[in-house]
Amino acid sequence: MVSVQLGAALSTHLFAALTPAGSAWLRLVVAAIILMALTRPSLRRIPRPVLLGTVVLGAVTGMLMLMFIEAVARIPLGTAAAIEFLGPLSVAAMRSHRRSALIWPALALAGVIGLTQPWVGHLDLLGIGYALASAASWAAYIMLTQRIGAQLEGLQGLAISLTTGAAVTAPFGASAAIHGLTPTIAAQGVGLAVLVPLLPFTLEMLALRRMPIAAFGTLMALEPGIATALGLAVLTQTPNLLQALGVAMVVAAGVGAQRTDDRAPAAPALEPLVAS
Repeated sequence: MVSVQLGAALSTHLFAALTPAGSAWLRLVVAAIILMALTRPSLRRIPRPVLLGTVVLGAVTGMLMLMFIEAVARIPLGTAAAIEFLGPLSVAAMRSHRRSALIWPALALAGVIGLTQPWVGHLDLLGIGYALASAASWAAYIMLTQRIGAQLEGLQGLAISLTTGAAVTAPFGASAAIHGLTPTIAAQGVGLAVLVPLLPFTLEMLALRRMPIAAFGTLMALEPGIATALGLAVLTQTPNLLQALGVAMVVAAGVGAQRTDDRAPAAPALEPLVAS
C-alpha cells in the first residue's frame, strides 16, 4: 500500500515532462521488461484459456494504472485513493452472504462525498470520473488476479499481464514518454517502476493465491489513509476536517467489511495449471 501510493505521489514530478499517461506507460514498460527477463514465460506451455485470461488481466492492469494516475493529476491523492477503494469494497460486499455487508460500501460512499464536497467550489468531474474508472478496474483486477495467480505458478502471469498492459496503454502514453525521455527521467522511471507496479503487484498476486477475494479487497482498508498522509507529506495536500473525517469513514468501512468477511466461509483454493 505504501509502495503504490508513494509511487503515485512521486510520479507527479514526471507529469510535466511525460504527461500522466506517459509516466504510467513508462513504469509499465520497465516493469514488464524486468519481469519478462526474470521469468521468460513459455507461451506454448500455457493453455489458451489461461493465456487469454492473462491478457485480459493485463488490459485491466494497464487501465487501472492509467485511470488512477490521471485521477491523481486532477484531484488530491487521498481523494483519488478513497474513490478507487470503492472497487474492492464493492467486491467484498457482493461476495458476502450477509445483507449487513451492504452498509460498508454505503459508509464508504458517504466518506467519499465528505472528501469531494460537491457543494463547495469547483468539482473536478473528470478527475472523479477517472477515479471511478480506476475503482472499476481495481475490482476486476482483484477477481482476475486471484484466478490467474492460482493457475500460473511463479510470476509468469504477472509478466505477461504487465506486457499486455504496456501494449494497451501505449496509444495513450508512449509518444509523450518517448519524446520526453532523458537519462535522468529514465533512471527515475526504473525506480518508480519498482515502487509500482513491480513490487506491489507481485506481492498482491502472491497474496491472492492464499486468501479469499473479499478478504484481500478489504485488507486494503488503510490505503486511503496512507494516501492522504503521503499526499500531505509529499505533495502538501492538506485535507480539511470534513475531508479527514471522510477518509476515516472509508477506512472504517474497509475494517468493518473485513470483520464481516471473516465470519464467511473461505473460497476454495485453485490448483495451478502450469508450473514455472
